[in-house]
Amino acid sequence: MQFRRFGATGIDVAPLVLGGNVFGWTADKAASFAILDRFMELGFNAIDTADVYSIFVPGHKGGESETVLGEWMKARGNRDKVVLITKGGLPMGEGLQGLSRGYLTRACEASLARLQTDYIDVYFTHRADDTVPIGETLDTLASLKAAGKIRANGCSNYTDAQLAEALAVPGGYDSFQPHYNLAWRAEYEDAAENLCVKHNLGVITYFSLGAGFLTGKYRSKADFEGKARGGSAGMYFNEANMALLDRLEAVAKRHNATMAQIALAWLMARPSVTAPIASATRVAQLDDILKSAEISLTTEDMAALEA
Repeated sequence: MQFRRFGATGIDVAPLVLGGNVFGWTADKAASFAILDRFMELGFNAIDTADVYSIFVPGHKGGESETVLGEWMKARGNRDKVVLITKGGLPMGEGLQGLSRGYLTRACEASLARLQTDYIDVYFTHRADDTVPIGETLDTLASLKAAGKIRANGCSNYTDAQLAEALAVPGGYDSFQPHYNLAWRAEYEDAAENLCVKHNLGVITYFSLGAGFLTGKYRSKADFEGKARGGSAGMYFNEANMALLDRLEAVAKRHNATMAQIALAWLMARPSVTAPIASATRVAQLDDILKSAEISLTTEDMAALEA
């Protein structure tokens, strides 16, 4: 497996990042430990989470995923082998949100405590905060880096204009995490992608499988109604994307692969993308998606998928 340099951070990651949003939610502690063990066993190393995972679940208060990850790293004694990625800034309770110096520092400290570590490899601001000058946010991240609490920083859910503003500040961001997949391309391609290339940002994509849409399991709205993550798949339902699923299925058959594997392999083949993020709730599901790193798409495959 060929590791990839994460922009200019000096951090190397395997070609797929494990999404930790399911830990402590649709994957309980035992299932999460099994998935994490298998992920590392197969030679992968980067795990993405956030402090808000999974505050959106009734009865949860946030931090569930980070807590499970912290317990797993402590139990396995493998912190030095993990590229740990987490995010802060989204609401964690009354008055607990944003990218001000005071709150972002507090949020990072809380994540470090839950993760039972003294440093985070890549710390993302989860969403832009128009109430705080970007210079204050970036200076705060620089201070956290100088203190050894983070190795690199990044931003997620920034528009291309917000990303451009941040990158105009000396120091800027080291990495970017966009919503990007075969069925959702316009938001990242062109302006944002060009900025990432120009500034040598590491790029890891979220919703890489379109909340399951690109696996082919949602062929009608009835297929996702009532599912834990099915509601997110609804954003991809349109005539063009239904035709895309047919092309994706055809390419998958040529490679004797699953649609999910091809969708992830397409992201890995995009020159500006360091690695896609994908999550799994079962070891068998993890084994399936990790096979995407073994697939080499041809020029014809890429053309068919991007038609």
